[in-house]
Amino acid sequence: MSGGGRNHVIDVARACSVLVVVVFHTLLYRIELTDAGPTLVPWAAPTWLYPLTWVLMIMPLFFVAGGFAHTLTIDRMRREGDSLAHYLASRGRRFVGPLVVFVSFCAVLFSLAAWAGPLDAASELSRLLMQLLWFVTVYLGIVVVAPRAVRLHDRFGVWPMLVLAVLAAAVDAWSFATGRWELRNLNMALVWPLVHQFGIAYQRGWWRRGPVWAAWASVVAGAALVALLVFGFGYPPTSVGFADLPIANIQPPTLAMAALALAQCGVLALVERSGLLRSVPERAAESLGVLNAVMVSVYLWHIPCIALAGGVLTLVAIMVPAAAPLLLSPAVLAPASLVAVGLIVPALGRLELRLIPPMGPRQDLTLAVLAFGVLSFGTLLVWQTGTVVHWHRPGSTLGVVMVLVGAWLMVRAADASQAAVRQ
Repeated sequence: MSGGGRNHVIDVARACSVLVVVVFHTLLYRIELTDAGPTLVPWAAPTWLYPLTWVLMIMPLFFVAGGFAHTLTIDRMRREGDSLAHYLASRGRRFVGPLVVFVSFCAVLFSLAAWAGPLDAASELSRLLMQLLWFVTVYLGIVVVAPRAVRLHDRFGVWPMLVLAVLAAAVDAWSFATGRWELRNLNMALVWPLVHQFGIAYQRGWWRRGPVWAAWASVVAGAALVALLVFGFGYPPTSVGFADLPIANIQPPTLAMAALALAQCGVLALVERSGLLRSVPERAAESLGVLNAVMVSVYLWHIPCIALAGGVLTLVAIMVPAAAPLLLSPAVLAPASLVAVGLIVPALGRLELRLIPPMGPRQDLTLAVLAFGVLSFGTLLVWQTGTVVHWHRPGSTLGVVMVLVGAWLMVRAADASQAAVRQ
């Protein structure tokens, strides 16, 4: 697998990441049939499952894969003489379709509910669902700084990583010392860019080339650092939150996520060095390509798909009470949710694809930067406040409007020649 071509290990890792996220989220709640009707019960994981949460927590791989992909794109941009405007527009336009469809659908659904019924309940449910957008908000920011991040790595190597790691550790220490977990939101701009730097380094040959012991050392060091942070410095014992541990290491992130990413880079390298995925059948490669192309869509829609699958299974369980324990178990809900994703996302993907603006012969840097700014701030507002459009909810209303305006600006940035003609 050459540094300039497709890397099937990265493709498989990214595909597995999103599938594990879907399955993992089916474990957070249990559906129980009670006298009052179907009830969602938050799940408190047993302590023996705590180590497994670290094994299954592969969200860092999203950012490692992103760093890898961005490096390839930026290298190609430099070879072909493309401008920064071309890079920003080409990357940003890919978010337009998924974000516009998802945010618009949720805005219509929850706004109708808010205007017709309880405003507070609709707003809160919308806000909870939009917690998914933390990933898109962070990733939009990383896309913007990726060219600079690649330059910093090529010039300074490990030093940018060390700076980010020290700052992230300082944020963690501040948060734990004051008992204010919300301070760790600062690590959104430290931990995930650090993991993204790992992806840049991975593309540049770290772990993949040189002595194989370096890959093994990365696995051991990453795992040891996670253990040290948990057992020595009092970090939460799980990677993800549960009913009895609502604040863990993933959201907001701690330095433990970067330590886990370090171990995962070593594992990726060992898999790649083994040659296990060196040759992938053409059909499998095409399927991987399709799944990677709809990755953002799968991520955005997987919670509604889980809810749909859970709703169908609940209806069947009500009709066949004897089968309820089996039907409502994670062993059935998880595959049913994946089936729902497989049926719904491709249909939505075709709609989203039509909304992705084409690249014109010329891009506008000012419009591209403005589009990213408006889109990022709008996504941040929606993440924090939901999608209810209502005069009593100015934050979510402004957020929805800014997402749509940012998408419109991205369309114009991607084809500045058409924008000039219209003027």
